[in-house]
Amino acid sequence: MFLALREMRHAKSRYALIAAIMLLISFLVLFVTGLAKGLAYANISALDHMKSPVFAVQEDAERKFRGSMLDGDQLSAVRAAAGEENADWLGVQTATLLAGGSGGKLDVTLFGIDMKRSLAPEIAEGHAVSEAGSGEVVADLKLKESGARIGGKLEDPVSGLSWTIAGFVRDYSYSHTPVVFLNSADWLKYKQATSGAGKKLTSAPYNAIALTAGAGQNNELARAAKAQGLELLTKNEAIRAVPGYAAEQNSLLMMIVFLFVISAFVLAVFFYVITIQKTGQFGILKAMGTRTGYLGWSVLSQVLTLSVVSIGAGTALTLLVKGMLPEAMPFRLEPDTMLLTGTLFLGVAAAGSLVSVLRVARIDALDAIGRAAA
Repeated sequence: MFLALREMRHAKSRYALIAAIMLLISFLVLFVTGLAKGLAYANISALDHMKSPVFAVQEDAERKFRGSMLDGDQLSAVRAAAGEENADWLGVQTATLLAGGSGGKLDVTLFGIDMKRSLAPEIAEGHAVSEAGSGEVVADLKLKESGARIGGKLEDPVSGLSWTIAGFVRDYSYSHTPVVFLNSADWLKYKQATSGAGKKLTSAPYNAIALTAGAGQNNELARAAKAQGLELLTKNEAIRAVPGYAAEQNSLLMMIVFLFVISAFVLAVFFYVITIQKTGQFGILKAMGTRTGYLGWSVLSQVLTLSVVSIGAGTALTLLVKGMLPEAMPFRLEPDTMLLTGTLFLGVAAAGSLVSVLRVARIDALDAIGRAAA
């Protein structure tokens, strides 16, 4: 370590340039990771908030909520197997609403739920909606940017219905659209108005059944789901099935992987070139009796030291840029994500330096001295 630090102090400009390049690479990796996490959260945050580890959907719905259509009999059968308190219905429908007053169009996802049960969201502003009444909804805070406000109206031009905003919730999005929560009565009215059926609906169709942790995945529940033509999904499986989620995340993950690979190549080449330039010096040190392991550790120490400093500076720069981003930009970088990304980057840098370490190990003292003399 002494040799590594002494050399870095002697050639400040060279190692400062390498540190700057590593800083920019680490910043790029962290920033793209934050964008990937932010886009993922903006796509599925409404599901992420739900405490249900398992969901039941129609078997032929390809695991998609909006492709599933369930009725009251299926809900009753699942509740009989899982327990009345462990199964809640969920309705999902995309819609374009009009904000009363401003008249602006709002692309949203309507969630029909029982406001007295486990799927009821936590209110950030205003008050919750009663299950007994009708005509009120709670909406995601993002709609405030489009002119929505507490006490304001949301109108659906398709059904002809309108609702008053009673409160707002924070970070409830589905398929990149803010979520608006309707209670049982309003969900039934909405489905009746948009079903096109001539007869009056006695119960609204549902899209999924959310099962709480108490339901488990027992044999009775599995048999009941099979008998009713239902498929049981874990929360992760339900999230992966959200339209566009898997393709979006796979593309971003591929970008991040390539950034790590490129980082490994760039760092390996930089330190390998420096090692070649110092072949004569390493040869002299070997001739003086310096162990190869010590020289190899010196090279590795330089890489690790520069990596730690660059990762720290890159993290600070990422957090600074994050604070300057507009709220509408989906960016999410949590401490565990930063720690994992930093650890991976450190590992990639160390792996890239092994090429230089092997080069040091193969240096022949007499040959290196002869070349230096020539």
